Amino acid sequence: MQAIVQKLLLILIFSAGLSSLAAAQQPDSTIRRVPEDSLMKTEEPKAKKDSVVKPHSPRVAAIRSALVPGLGQIYNKKYWKLPIVYGALGACTGIFVYNFGNYKDTRFAYKVKYNMRVNHTDSALFSLIKPKLKPLSEESLRFYRNQFRRDIDYSALAFLLLWGLNVLDATVDAHLHNFDVGPDLGFHFKAGYSDMAKTNGISLVWKIGK
Repeated sequence: MQAIVQKLLLILIFSAGLSSLAAAQQPDSTIRRVPEDSLMKTEEPKAKKDSVVKPHSPRVAAIRSALVPGLGQIYNKKYWKLPIVYGALGACTGIFVYNFGNYKDTRFAYKVKYNMRVNHTDSALFSLIKPKLKPLSEESLRFYRNQFRRDIDYSALAFLLLWGLNVLDATVDAHLHNFDVGPDLGFHFKAGYSDMAKTNGISLVWKIGK
């Protein structure tokens, strides 16, 4: 009887061992399997966008200077040129106004004196002539009238020329805006022995790059 009980116990222990082994071999459905490819992949950093450098346009500088003198120089950030631009154009404008005013006065005086002598009219207008022009003769008035008329044309042409130079300066400045004028490119004087001249003295050295 005891032997039968021992055999039954051995059978139960063996059966329990097989059940545990089978349970260990079954996969756990609660565990989420991670794909192998996802383990090998790493998150790539987002590429940074290159900063877009706004080009310095000579065309924009030219158009702005053509519309408003000095606006192209402001676009090029050459503010020190503004007094030169406005000073030159202002001087031409002042000369134009001066010549135009004198031209009108001399023309009026010449016309009044001419009509008084030839047509015997406009005598009442003699008092309206500028005091400095009353003593002048007709020939002198005609001469000054023509001279002021010529100076008007010259001052107008000079104004247009300076306006064009203002546009040209802004355009060239815009072209050279990104030109390298750093210390790696330039001239400088060097005192001492010159390997090229094989003598001592002062040399003018042109440095290009490092």
